[in-house]
Amino acid sequence: MFTVDLHAHTRFFHGFHAEPTAFDPIGARLLALWGQRSGLDAIALTNHDYYSPFDCAMGGPQFIPGIEITTTLGHLLVIGPDPPRRSVPGERTPEEVVSQAHSTGCAAIIAHPYRRSRLRESDAEFDAVEINGKHPDNADRVRALSKSRGIPVVGGSDAHYPFEVGRTVTRIEAAELTPETVVAAIREGAVEVDVRNSRVDDLVRTGYDYVHR
Repeated sequence: MFTVDLHAHTRFFHGFHAEPTAFDPIGARLLALWGQRSGLDAIALTNHDYYSPFDCAMGGPQFIPGIEITTTLGHLLVIGPDPPRRSVPGERTPEEVVSQAHSTGCAAIIAHPYRRSRLRESDAEFDAVEINGKHPDNADRVRALSKSRGIPVVGGSDAHYPFEVGRTVTRIEAAELTPETVVAAIREGAVEVDVRNSRVDDLVRTGYDYVHR
C-alpha cells in the first residue's frame, strides 16, 4: 500500500499565467521535503494548465507527472506517464481532455467537483472523482457522485503551500509505485481516501473558504 497525494502545486498563489516559472523547482523541492515529513510515498505535481518534470529528492517522495487542466466546465486532473505539457485555459471540453488522457495512458479525475465546477454534468468517461483537501466537508456528496457515475473516489491536498501537502491522500494498492501502476489502481478502484483533520488543517480550510468566497 502506497500513500500518494494526487493533487499538488509547485507555486504558492493562483493568478499566474499557465507556464513554468523559475520558482517551480524550489516549490517542488519544498513539497518533497514536507511530503517526506508527512510520510508520503509520492506526490502528483498538477500545476494549472502546464506540466514540467522534476527530479525527486533522494529518499523523498516520488513525483508523479500530472496537470490540472481548465476545461470548458471546470478543472480536470490528468495524471500518468505522459500528461499534456500545456493547455490553454477554457479551450477544450472535458470530453476532449479525457480522450487525450486515455490515449496517453493517463487517468482523468474530476477535481473539487463542487467548487466552481460543472464537470459532474459532463458525460465524459472520467476515471475517478476527488475529495479535495480544501473541502473535505463535501466528502459525502463526492461519494454519492462516485456511486452514481460508477467511478472510484481519490484524494488530493490541492496544496499551494508545502505545509498543506498530505492533508488528503490516496492509499494505493499496488506491487510497485510507478505512474502506470497509479493509473491502473485508480481505474481498478484499488484506492481509498484518508483525510487529515488537525486543528491547523481546519483553520487553513476556513481561510480558504473565505478566499474563495
